[in-house]
Amino acid sequence: MNMQNHPVVSREEWIAARKQHLVDEKAFTKERDRLSAQRRALPWVKIDKDYRFQGPNGELKLADLFGDHSQLVIYHFMFAKGWKEGCDGCSFLSDHIDGANLHLAHHDVAVVAVSHAPFAEFQAFKRRMGWKFDWVSSAGCDFNYDFGVSARAEDVAAGKATYNYEKSDWTEEELPGLSVFYRNESGDIFHTYSTYARGLDLLVGAYNYLDLTPKGRNEEEIMEWVKHHDKYDDEGSSSCCHSS
Repeated sequence: MNMQNHPVVSREEWIAARKQHLVDEKAFTKERDRLSAQRRALPWVKIDKDYRFQGPNGELKLADLFGDHSQLVIYHFMFAKGWKEGCDGCSFLSDHIDGANLHLAHHDVAVVAVSHAPFAEFQAFKRRMGWKFDWVSSAGCDFNYDFGVSARAEDVAAGKATYNYEKSDWTEEELPGLSVFYRNESGDIFHTYSTYARGLDLLVGAYNYLDLTPKGRNEEEIMEWVKHHDKYDDEGSSSCCHSS
């Protein structure tokens, strides 16, 4: 939209337009609630494979990632073996985790990031970013492959690779996603949900702010402007609350 030629109207005309848009917003909210209920009603798959992860104190099972909670959200963070930094987009999303975790930890939900690189390889980056959330490695097990965020070279070559439940010609070594699990009182674990690509938008609070502004996301490609939060220059970071 051309910001210079945007229509300017009286307050009365604005209120009328805003009320009309509110009708659509309320319809969207109701549809979102319906989809959320539909999501919770999806069937589950029991996890029988013995996945093993590496954490700060050694080997962990999937059950260990729950802690004392019955619900587990895993963010599939793009960080492959040999990488020095995590993906810009995954880092953008992960900047939102610690704030949410202050509340989710008190509402029966554990949040853990999982990456394919060996555990030691992403510790310096985690410290640099200042993140506190749990982040473990799935190196050496099938977890990333089974949950659709890593593809074996032979599957890519044979055209069998999939991403977001569709056949995909992978160009990335890793791709992002999120998976949700439930543990019952007997200790059985079930996969309840996974989402990928634009399905991850809901986790990026900064995008929700941008969607409310006149310029919106203002990007030609998804997250083209995003950097690791310590790589932005100071230009544009000032606010009215900063002293000169």
